[in-house]
Amino acid sequence: MSDSIVIEATVRTDLGKGASRRLRRIAGLMPAIIYGGTEDPVSISIPHKDILRQTTNEAFFASVLEIKVDGKVIPAIIKDLQRHPAKLALLHADFLRVDMKKDIHVHVPLHFTNEEACHGVKMQGGRIQHSMIEMEISCLPGILPEYLEVDMTDVELGQVLHISDVKLPEGVTSIALSHGEDHDLPIVTVVAPKVVSEDDEDAAAAAPAEDASEETSEE
Repeated sequence: MSDSIVIEATVRTDLGKGASRRLRRIAGLMPAIIYGGTEDPVSISIPHKDILRQTTNEAFFASVLEIKVDGKVIPAIIKDLQRHPAKLALLHADFLRVDMKKDIHVHVPLHFTNEEACHGVKMQGGRIQHSMIEMEISCLPGILPEYLEVDMTDVELGQVLHISDVKLPEGVTSIALSHGEDHDLPIVTVVAPKVVSEDDEDAAAAAPAEDASEETSEE
């Protein structure tokens, strides 16, 4: 588990789309909300530059955050983040309160290590094809892993790794596998390189000539 990520915030009482636009344009703040648990939702504002910097850290999306709201610390995870469609800007964030004594469901990234040393690639000429880049897990907030590692060293050509092949820390379970073995989906495989036949090569070489002849006849 990574070190705690602290987010400084203040309570926001001026609500509505107009107020949110003023926050972003004039004050350099991003509107957000914290909800969940037994307490009422709290509308907050966060310095845009601070939250934008945090989003460059992969751990931000798979960590229990410490949101300091006017001096009070609220543990929460990010549930939704709205980005500007054309600019490097964030528009709004949703945070979900967490109870440190209750399990949470979170998507964590998969880190595929030793891909260049993979047996199926280095010795057998294959290439790695990913089917998943993150996995949904359940665990107590205090043991939430920042990522899950998948070692590709001994994976051979044609071999498929599934969710069940990912080594989970103690106390961490896969949401998919909790629904049964038929949900044990593939996450990565080493596939053979595409073989180009002589017929394909001849067809590719002949295509430009055919196109040229068609253009000439049309003229």
